[in-house]
Amino acid sequence: MQAPTLNLVVLRASDPGSLASFYQTLGFQFQKEKHGSGPEHLASKTGGSVLEIYPKGTESLDTTAVRLGFQVPSISKVLSNLGSAVDMISRPSKSDWGTRCVIRDPEGHKIELLEA
Repeated sequence: MQAPTLNLVVLRASDPGSLASFYQTLGFQFQKEKHGSGPEHLASKTGGSVLEIYPKGTESLDTTAVRLGFQVPSISKVLSNLGSAVDMISRPSKSDWGTRCVIRDPEGHKIELLEA
């Protein structure tokens, strides 16, 4: 049996544009989308997966408990691009998988960066 493949992550944000700007620093490119009668949102397709950012509505569940992980070519470059805006949870350190650190996005989602 073939293992499942992650194809979609949906985040909710009080300021979708600001959150998209943060993820653009990591290399994501967003486009506006709207499906049927649903709300307009931002979507980025990468590596067979889609990252969507929806506006946070009163009916929306909070997604800040979600922890995301991204492999990046250079953690130092990402951190440099974020500059003083970076909310560092754990500084870059060596692990069995490579160098990793954990930061927080502007909406409070924890992001693990891994440089293999």
